[in-house]
Amino acid sequence: MSNLFVKKSISLLMSHAEDSEKNLKKTLTATSLIALGIGAIIGAGLFVRTAAAAAQNAGPSVTIGFIIAAIGCALAGLCYAELSSSIPIAGSAYTYSYATMGELVAWMIGWDLVLEYAVGAATVGIAWAEYLNNLLTNVLHLPPIPYEWCHSPFEMSVSGVHGIINLPALFIVSLLSLLLIRGTHESAIVNNLIVVAKVTIVILIIATGWHFINPANHAVYIPEPSVYVDHQGISHSYGGIMGILGAAGVVFFAFIGFDAVSTAAQEAKNPERDMPIGILGSLVICTVLYILFAHVLTGVASVEDFRTTGKEASVAFAIQKYMPGYEWLAKMVTIAILAGFSSVILVMLLGQSRVFYSMSRDGLLPGVFSKLHTKYRTPYKANLIILVLVGAFAAFVPGDVVGDMTSIGTLFAFILVCAGVIILRKTDPDLPRKFRVPWVPVLPILGIIVCAAMIYGLGWTNWLRLIAWLAIGMIIYFGYGIKHSKLQKH
Repeated sequence: MSNLFVKKSISLLMSHAEDSEKNLKKTLTATSLIALGIGAIIGAGLFVRTAAAAAQNAGPSVTIGFIIAAIGCALAGLCYAELSSSIPIAGSAYTYSYATMGELVAWMIGWDLVLEYAVGAATVGIAWAEYLNNLLTNVLHLPPIPYEWCHSPFEMSVSGVHGIINLPALFIVSLLSLLLIRGTHESAIVNNLIVVAKVTIVILIIATGWHFINPANHAVYIPEPSVYVDHQGISHSYGGIMGILGAAGVVFFAFIGFDAVSTAAQEAKNPERDMPIGILGSLVICTVLYILFAHVLTGVASVEDFRTTGKEASVAFAIQKYMPGYEWLAKMVTIAILAGFSSVILVMLLGQSRVFYSMSRDGLLPGVFSKLHTKYRTPYKANLIILVLVGAFAAFVPGDVVGDMTSIGTLFAFILVCAGVIILRKTDPDLPRKFRVPWVPVLPILGIIVCAAMIYGLGWTNWLRLIAWLAIGMIIYFGYGIKHSKLQKH
């Protein structure tokens, strides 16, 4: 009879890490991991979700939403750092749950991470396609890609043109998937170059935009509670505590990615030292930049701007309208956004393939997902299958609302990681821990509370989507995973 909560022993996990024949190639340093984290974090969230949260939820107090989201991420990040330094295995929250809470919970987390990585990568790919047209028309002064070739079949323009396929989104997903097959080290080098350019642009916007802040835009920093109905007829809690909590849930998408660093634990040269530095270092740097950036953006342009003409390409819009003489910066922002989106997709695809790699080695998914390339030592078949799945989503499905689904899936994973630290401290107190979360169980419990509050702020429609997604995962687990689980067989 199957045991749904059978746990994988820490000694078995460590023996897998030391199996040099099957091991992934160790190429990543602490610096590479920090760059990997920044590459994943700064992107769609900073350049898109900031204005959306200000317009729909919190106004200028979106900065407080960023602080709440950062606190939740920091508390979860500490737990990630302890687990990743103690269990330096590919697979992120999936692996940690397998060791602490058993196979069923591990499967739920692994399936849940598909929301974060695969769906998130497709969503950012669609956003990349939108900004490519912005680059062609406003920077290079070339004709845009025809509507039908950069939109899904379910979308129609104002003039009545139907989309056919989103070729730019399919192109960028395919290109970055092939880069990952070539090797993690090569991918990290490309990512490092993108990160330097991206962070430079963000700092430039903060430094120059600070002088253009209009105090009137910050006069009512926390708006009175009300309901805002957007142009699609969707209602949002605006202002007050619920508005700030809603904003925290929305901008939480902007922090997604730092946990992807932990999926590369098995490819770090010195995981015990490098993983905590990579996870917490990238999170701290991005949090400071986010709060400053949000303060400047909501000070330069008004909430009404972000609801109307400045709704799309909000950062470039604010610069062009309110910062005379800095049109060159608006063009650089467009280029930085394209590069930023590219690095986000890169790290999300990396995280997804490594989670599937771990689940496949455990027998919960078919063996094709853990097949390594003979030369590059990367899970190339997993990358190709993910390319097909993510590419199809990016090419044929609109990108609406998926950001919140990605956020709620990740928050759920964070809650289980925080719980995992508490459980592992009780069940295996003598496990060597190169990094230890202080004040256990207080800090992990606070992490659970903050993440749960953000889930609450995202609303019941997103709760239902998460439940439906997990239900599909349960069908796959009981139909395939439990029958082929290596741990169940033993």
